[in-house]
Amino acid sequence: MFPTRGYATQGPSSKLEPFTFERREPGPHDVLIDIAYCGICHSDIHQARDEWGGAIFPMVPGHEIVGRVARVGPQVHRFKVGDPAGVGCFVDSCRTCESCRAGEEQYCEDHTAFTYNCMEMDKRTPTYGGYSSQIVVDERYTFKIAPKLPLANVAPLLCAGITTYSPLRQFKVGPGQRIAVVGLGGLGHMGVKLAASMGAEVTVLSTSRSKEQDAHRLGAQHFVATNEPGALDALANRFHVVLDTVSASHDLNAYLNLLRLDGVLALVGVPPQPIPVQAFSLIMKRRILAGSLIGGIRQTQEMLDYCADKNITADVEVIPIQQVEAAYERTLKSDVRYRFVIDMKTL
Repeated sequence: MFPTRGYATQGPSSKLEPFTFERREPGPHDVLIDIAYCGICHSDIHQARDEWGGAIFPMVPGHEIVGRVARVGPQVHRFKVGDPAGVGCFVDSCRTCESCRAGEEQYCEDHTAFTYNCMEMDKRTPTYGGYSSQIVVDERYTFKIAPKLPLANVAPLLCAGITTYSPLRQFKVGPGQRIAVVGLGGLGHMGVKLAASMGAEVTVLSTSRSKEQDAHRLGAQHFVATNEPGALDALANRFHVVLDTVSASHDLNAYLNLLRLDGVLALVGVPPQPIPVQAFSLIMKRRILAGSLIGGIRQTQEMLDYCADKNITADVEVIPIQQVEAAYERTLKSDVRYRFVIDMKTL
């Protein structure tokens, strides 16, 4: 074990403050990464404030982690010292269940060891995330990053990128399809970039007219301000896929009605309260209400390679870690274009 510096919260009403904790020494298959940047995900706030329940404190958040390899175990073959590398939302899984064998480790039937606010595979040792100086991860759960991409802008791809890429691939988004993205925040802006790059006709649905120019810059052909009277009426039965990225409570039925026959409403935002759904909204057009959780290791690497090929990264605002609490409050107010990323050199 070796000491690691980070920022942690000691409870749901506590502020994030400096915290020293222990990381394991790298094993035969492990890589030790010096963390350069870590993105701030909306779920960091939910978990740090125990809004989903079951939080483990002290908690070091962060699962959009990029940096450079500082040390490798003797049986590591995919990485060498100095390589850029990334860590996403989980750091291990059982590796033997049907989901793991299918490359869907995020749905592991035994235990997915999420990057923070979780337990390691021994189910006793807490995991600590990327608001820290270093992390040790098995190379099989570590991602290669194209050297040509700026690391700060890559960090959000490890959550926001794969969270939107996976359902777009699952529902075969491509040319000839009309796609709506609900919400233009950290997730939504990546959804627009990715869907547009796949050849879809993209419409952004947002409550903020102020984001219209950005929506077009990111690749959307159309923009609709949903809080304007009658705005959604003209869009009924239009879309093949509606990608809903909103984490606040909202009316799903309004978006189900925008789907054409066999259309899919894919949820990737996580509202805090249950939301009622009208059965007729689904039945009358054989619509599908689906959810999607990040992506597996293989698909996440595929997404990173795809983004490198298409030169797609996140729009970020880089901050020192001392501003993390202010960044949380600004995130809740949608006052960021479009993802905060912490410069870990400021730790």
